[in-house]
Amino acid sequence: MEGTFYNKRRLARGKILSAILGRNREHPNLSKLRISIVQYLNTAPLVWGFTNGPLAGKYDLSFTVPSQCGEALRTGAADIAIIPAIEYQRIPGLVVLPDLAIASKNRVRSLLIIAKKPIEQVRSIALDRSSRSTQALTRILAAEHWKIDPEFFETEPDLRVMLEKADAALLIGDPALRVSIAIEKNSTVSPQGCALCEAATLGMANAEIFHIYDVVGEWRRFTGLPAVMAVWAARPEVVTPEVLADFEASRCFGLSQIGAISLEAARELDLPQPALESYLRHNIDFSLGEENRRGLERYFQEAEKLGLISQNRKLMWASTAKEAAAQVS
Repeated sequence: MEGTFYNKRRLARGKILSAILGRNREHPNLSKLRISIVQYLNTAPLVWGFTNGPLAGKYDLSFTVPSQCGEALRTGAADIAIIPAIEYQRIPGLVVLPDLAIASKNRVRSLLIIAKKPIEQVRSIALDRSSRSTQALTRILAAEHWKIDPEFFETEPDLRVMLEKADAALLIGDPALRVSIAIEKNSTVSPQGCALCEAATLGMANAEIFHIYDVVGEWRRFTGLPAVMAVWAARPEVVTPEVLADFEASRCFGLSQIGAISLEAARELDLPQPALESYLRHNIDFSLGEENRRGLERYFQEAEKLGLISQNRKLMWASTAKEAAAQVS
């Protein structure tokens, strides 16, 4: 995918490895757990300890888009993965690592609806196929918040093509962040509160004015709660106290290295370092505290109501992995 933190020009064919975050060092006597990681900038602080810190080489890392992280865990290609939040309800038998997430309290900047008309008039939305969680969030907002019933269809995240086929497009991750940074100095605010920008700001030649909606901002307006986009999930049998301590240590190390992470990302993405650092410090929340859990629970309730999940399964925390395994047996 163009515009991700992981430079595809340097990816080995058939594998997705991190060009910026480094490579695993060999530990021939260690049976490595396989960890599937989202290849966007907002994941970097969670895994920096595994890639550029004291835990480098201890685990077998692979990098892909959010939807494929879920598939890796579903099929057994990974032991632990950072998955779209909705996938916890769709993949049986998972536990969630406590107090680790990719969430946002208010405005996220990397989940955008870009529309050719006010959202209340939109009749079709092209969905970036990279994330199932944000797709579900968009469907919830359409039905319950915006009160519209558009046609939805998945497509590759090419904004120009998406907007040729639909009234609006859902764009996620680093490509969406690139749009947010571009419009922040060249946009106005509509009476309805969304950003308005000219087509030229998005690199398009026509004379249209686009309406930009921050998906997390809209969720906050609808529910008064944060949005949790992704969680670390695993099969219960692979989680040990050591594993839990390592994931916590990796996040702590990453949060201490935000400046270095954003500097590396600025070089890779060709975006201003201050904007990326602000994004990681102020738009993304890497915890799963009480308010974030309430936002996640509300999200699951809304998803069940619309039939986007078959049941709203209670969160099972990795700290209770032994109990969960006993219940299954």
